[in-house]
Amino acid sequence: MIQLSDIVVRFGDFEALHHINVDVQEGEFFTFLGPSGCGKTTTLRTITGFIEPAEGTVFMRGRDITHVPIEKRNIGIVFQSYALFPTMTVHDNIAFGLKIKKLRKPEIEEKVQQIARKVDLSDEQLAKAVSQLSGGQQQRVAIARALVTEPAIICMDEPLSNLDAKLRVQLRNELKKMQREFGITTIYVTHDQEEALTLSDRIAVFNKGYIEQIGTPNEVYNHSATEFVANFIGDINPISGDLASRLRLDEDMHHFIRLERIVVNGAPRNGECVFDGVIQSREYYGLYIKYYIGIGGQQVKVIEKNDGISIYEPGQNVRVGIHPRDIMSYPAGE
Repeated sequence: MIQLSDIVVRFGDFEALHHINVDVQEGEFFTFLGPSGCGKTTTLRTITGFIEPAEGTVFMRGRDITHVPIEKRNIGIVFQSYALFPTMTVHDNIAFGLKIKKLRKPEIEEKVQQIARKVDLSDEQLAKAVSQLSGGQQQRVAIARALVTEPAIICMDEPLSNLDAKLRVQLRNELKKMQREFGITTIYVTHDQEEALTLSDRIAVFNKGYIEQIGTPNEVYNHSATEFVANFIGDINPISGDLASRLRLDEDMHHFIRLERIVVNGAPRNGECVFDGVIQSREYYGLYIKYYIGIGGQQVKVIEKNDGISIYEPGQNVRVGIHPRDIMSYPAGE
């Protein structure tokens, strides 16, 4: 669907993207994930045509669009700020792209009504100025405006970042539902790991203008390709010192284990290494409890499902099980 082949982007002497290669499939929800300044938005802007690469090629369905103007790429865009016209009505904001295409008024009206129903905007809301809407409603307007022209692909740049946490979770679910219903290829930019893991079919993890790994949410989380990915995606424990020695781990490697992979007072598992530990503190989250446990001079974090019965107190002695197969290891100085 969208293919980036050896994309290099430079701003003066600074090379922002270093030979980026991505292949987004038809109907896929594909996320660019990474910290601020890592190149994910620059890559998105290269796809949409706002940035022309110094090297490499952008293909859409096999056609070279590297030098095709923005307005001729048939790509819908939802910006972080939504970029709506605040004094215009919701109806006119959605209709804007159709008017640019010089469609007839009855056809514009039909398309606006159809898309409004799909994103759950009422006739009353269509008549309001955008400035009168809530943040969540404005996001729906931005998505409707992007989809009404029936683009081949939609690109979204941090569209939920300006919303409060509760609304962000609610709209995240709606966004995925809409994407499935429309079946439209979506490229999504975010720095939020939970957002990426929840929404995506596949994720490209960016770091300093490079892609560290492309994979499914399960692959990037449970089979992180690099130490950067392991540390950036979710929470994780480094394993070093005496604990690493007792696990017989290679001292020339860096070793990590996810919090939920460590078992407290569990039934013995074949091949598991068991250690004596002491609960140092805990954090109560309702669905689960995070424990901080001291093992042989090192503190490890453990997440245990909250069953309402087995809640451990600070100072309590526990058995801690670590299975070697759950440890991810990377070359030191990678």
